Amino acid sequence: MNLDEAKDRLRIPGLWAMLHLPSDCRKNPCHSPFYEPTSKPSFSVFNDGRNFKDQRTGEKGSAVDFLILATALSRSAACVKFVELAGGGRCNARVSTPRPAAAPQAPRPAPTLPAMDSGTDDELRQLAALRHLDYGALHIARGAGLLRFATLKGHRAWILTDDAALNAQARRLDGKPWEHLDGAKAYTLPGCWAGWPVGAKQGANSPAFTLCEGGPDGLAVLHFITKEKRLADVFPLAMLGASQSIHEDALQFLAGKKVRIYPHIDAAGKKGAERWVAQLHAVGARVDIFDFTGLRKADGSPVKDLNDCTQIHPDDAAQLEGLLP
Repeated sequence: MNLDEAKDRLRIPGLWAMLHLPSDCRKNPCHSPFYEPTSKPSFSVFNDGRNFKDQRTGEKGSAVDFLILATALSRSAACVKFVELAGGGRCNARVSTPRPAAAPQAPRPAPTLPAMDSGTDDELRQLAALRHLDYGALHIARGAGLLRFATLKGHRAWILTDDAALNAQARRLDGKPWEHLDGAKAYTLPGCWAGWPVGAKQGANSPAFTLCEGGPDGLAVLHFITKEKRLADVFPLAMLGASQSIHEDALQFLAGKKVRIYPHIDAAGKKGAERWVAQLHAVGARVDIFDFTGLRKADGSPVKDLNDCTQIHPDDAAQLEGLLP
């Protein structure tokens, strides 16, 4: 089976279901499976399921382009994978009719991030109070280049990023949603490699990693690493969205390492963790998952993510022993 035949057999809705992506593409428009939902759906599948377009981000393309967004595969690898998913074995021809050989694709360029600063000590205190985090841990995050600040869309924001500067996600310092994102609080900056785990390259020499979901948990794990004095042997990573696959270029830094995953207690978090486990096992990483089920916050409400654990109920605090790998 060649690629054109595979595209006739496998359309975006079928691919969506195979990959267990969030949202529901039967509604048109629907929420993008690649970003946190907003109040206004912007993702459309059309041309009898062959093409897609996201009005909010401008992303568009064929079913193969959809697979690339979902898996972070290179185009050549995605073509092979697409034919396999369509039931055709390995791809024996790129197209059904002869065409000139395509020029090699240039590597995806690094994003151009906005001007960022270190923030003030008062802003660190404001963020510590907002997310119930240790002030000293935020100082360490700032010194390591994992925490930055900027003025975006007229608001002061804190940004989780790293020295690689391939991925960065901003949240307003006042904790409110972004007006331009229809109520979403997380703003992945334009051009970023959404599947790049923040901290992967920077922590390459660490023997163990913590892999969290989202910016608040990315800072929360550093809160616990600092408290347990584990800065020398554990490095925090953050995937900035449960729907993302780990970028294939980042997996080299995690090969053979010990990785503990802290998924959110929801369907998207579970699917994301399953996807990351499979990717990490493929490169020889030793992976386990920390389960928050049954833990309570101080007010009695259930713990749903790692950031909630900074407000753990005193009676459940002992269950956080061994939180880090």
